[in-house]
Amino acid sequence: MITRRRFLAYSAGACACVFSVPEISAAMADTGPHLRFPSAPRERIAIASYPFRDFIVSKGETPSASKMEVKDFAAHVNAKFNIRKIEPWSEHFQSLDPKYLGEIRSAVKKVDGAIVNIAVDGKASPYAVDRGERDRAVAFAKQWVDAAAAVGSPSIRTNIPATKDSHPDVERTAASLKVVADYASTRSVVVNLENDNPAVEDPFFLINVIKSVGSPWLHALPDFGNTLAHFDEQHAYRGIDAMFAYAYNICHVKETEVPENARAVHVDLARTFGYLKQHGYAGYCSMEWDSPGVPYEGTRQLIDKTVRYL
Repeated sequence: MITRRRFLAYSAGACACVFSVPEISAAMADTGPHLRFPSAPRERIAIASYPFRDFIVSKGETPSASKMEVKDFAAHVNAKFNIRKIEPWSEHFQSLDPKYLGEIRSAVKKVDGAIVNIAVDGKASPYAVDRGERDRAVAFAKQWVDAAAAVGSPSIRTNIPATKDSHPDVERTAASLKVVADYASTRSVVVNLENDNPAVEDPFFLINVIKSVGSPWLHALPDFGNTLAHFDEQHAYRGIDAMFAYAYNICHVKETEVPENARAVHVDLARTFGYLKQHGYAGYCSMEWDSPGVPYEGTRQLIDKTVRYL
């Protein structure tokens, strides 16, 4: 199979500038998240750092004059696109040290911005037969829940990596993610699942996991293009439609997707935004331009089209 990912705050205010993520009681956690989302189309837009990975220092990489640090990304997209909300990728964090995370939060706050989600990629699978691997997956996700609270993000997207000892398993995945969701509820952080990897993150597999967990803190993150890149159109659009029924605060907007060693696919934006509206989705739309070449002009066009469709 071709794999992808190449690699609340109870109130965010009407413009959702910076989220405050306090510890909350068990009784409050049971009620689920209560984010307030802006209604103006442009205020609902965020920029993902993943498409700009050639311009951002990655974990373990030596900083250079040609690459910015993730803490400067909010200021950068504000200057380039007049957008102040971002969705950083976990590989762009140099560490999870509290001081470092505090610097990121301060830098975002300085431009009156907000982190609306962190896209988190780990290596341990939550459905592995090996209990040790499942425990590592849970511990990894919990670490990033804490990081989200520290930088003021209302949510994380955790991935579901494949494992060598098992095919995808709803029961084991749900058991692992219930532990993560229960922990996330105590930090007022939402956990999202994206249709990201065709081998293990098919929309309907994710929906079965979400339904099995049954937590208001576990939701879907619909990506406009990922499933379309690996399945037939009927399955892909049925999947994105179904995912929006379980989405809460974040989705990924794409117009094209270029799978490895395969032809590019083109998203029917009108159709996909139609599903978004039919399900009353009120959360953020993160721009994730995912085509070859420099991402700036593509992202600018995607912003304009998203504003129009919203």
